[in-house]
Amino acid sequence: MDFGVVLQNHPPASRVVELTRLAETYGFSYAWTFDSPLLWQEPFVVYPQMLAATRKIKVGPMVTNPSTRDWTVLASLFATLNDMFGNRTVCGIGRGDSAVRVLNGRPSTLKALRESIHVIRELANSRSVELNGSTLQFPWSKDSELEMWVAAYGPLALKLTGEVGDGFILQLADPDIAAWMIKVVKDAAEKAGRDPEAIKFCVAAPMYVGDGDSPAERAHMREQCRWFGGMVGNHVADIVSKYGADSSVPKALTDYIEGRQGYDYNEHGLVGNSHTSFVPDEIVERFCLLGSPREHVEKLQALQDLGVHQFAGYLQHDNKEETLRLYGERVIPAMAEHVTAKA
Repeated sequence: MDFGVVLQNHPPASRVVELTRLAETYGFSYAWTFDSPLLWQEPFVVYPQMLAATRKIKVGPMVTNPSTRDWTVLASLFATLNDMFGNRTVCGIGRGDSAVRVLNGRPSTLKALRESIHVIRELANSRSVELNGSTLQFPWSKDSELEMWVAAYGPLALKLTGEVGDGFILQLADPDIAAWMIKVVKDAAEKAGRDPEAIKFCVAAPMYVGDGDSPAERAHMREQCRWFGGMVGNHVADIVSKYGADSSVPKALTDYIEGRQGYDYNEHGLVGNSHTSFVPDEIVERFCLLGSPREHVEKLQALQDLGVHQFAGYLQHDNKEETLRLYGERVIPAMAEHVTAKA
């Protein structure tokens, strides 16, 4: 299993760069950032610094969208970074949440998402593409490589992911929900004539390593990560609005938003925000990875058994460096293939 870290672009940008460098030191191979330019600093300005401060780690947005950035500009950004740093970028993309809603916009249509994935991928992989009646290609781009990982929750978005995505990003770590979503994606890939096993699966969720036996510490961890249930709730509310409460989506995902009363994007992804009191402790425990290194390993092994290739941990809490250290020293080694010097 690969490991990634998910960071917000809060100033100073040097802090994001330093956490990326530290993550690579401890064995993480991906560094993702939020992409919501009004709420936080511009990620594509910070990515070159993240790449320059590291040797192998891949960077990219979790997630961008087809609405707030021109598709050809996005492709050019990735291709340029690849030319400068040697194919070390990855693109997570979805219909759009905070980046569009804070501007009073709406998430992109699935048609636009599908088309944008194709255009960005072809151009950023140094290939030509048809767009607006013309054949386009970067004449300066040679041997660039970019994978398109699609973030999705609803049935139609999951179907699209199976049909066109190089990878699937699931932003919650509940094994039962993950099993259902992975199956939907794989079934869609097979029906589209693709190899389902060729799609990579990433589970992204807050990770907080601490004393799992102390009730007070456990409660503190939950409060540090409760924001995540509110963020996921935005997407769940869209699903319920579109498909109804009795859709094929597991009730383990949809039922908890019954007490949701709105969302303030000024507090998006922030610890202690004022609009996530509806998120019960059970959801925080199910959606996140909390507790001792042993507890993290147990949940990661369950996810790996479902076919998850990468776990990307959000670091929006007060224990960033210690969580990275314990992952590097206790969790990542426990999940690695055991190799002996002498058989």
